[in-house]
Parts: sequence; structure tokens; C-alpha cells
Amino acid sequence: MILARKGVLFVILTDIKNFFSRQRMASISDLSIHFGVEPDALRGILDQWIRKGNLWKLPQGKTCKGCCEACNSDHTEIYKWIG
Repeated sequence: MILARKGVLFVILTDIKNFFSRQRMASISDLSIHFGVEPDALRGILDQWIRKGNLWKLPQGKTCKGCCEACNSDHTEIYKWIG
């Protein structure tokens, strides 16, 4: 569920948990598309689950620095549910 308040979107923590119960790992890009929320906004929500010990942010891989941006940092920023 996504709630709108004063023009800002909020993703409920349980929605993140439910998403990861179906899909154990996801990139910030995948989460952004799924919830329709900018990656920076999602990072704050994901940090709450990380602090609770339910989510890991996997070490980021290196990007190729090529011109197509297929491997940009949003695609290599991966989260894994461990809770």
C-alpha cells in the first residue's frame, strides 16, 4: 500500500516485507518500479529494515563505466531479505 500525504508518497514497511516474502532479493531499481517511488525515498524505508536486522544491502558490484548505463548503480544496489 502506498499512501499520499502532502504530495509525498510513503510505502508502508509491511509492503516492503510482503514484497520480499515473495522475492528474496531485489535491486533498488526493481523496488522503485514496483512501488512507483524514487530510489532515494525507498532507501530510508529500507534502512529501517536493515537496522532491525531483517534486510541486508549486498556489497555493490562495480559498474563498467560504459555508455549504455545498463549497469548503473541503481541496478547493482541489491537488497536481500533475511528476516
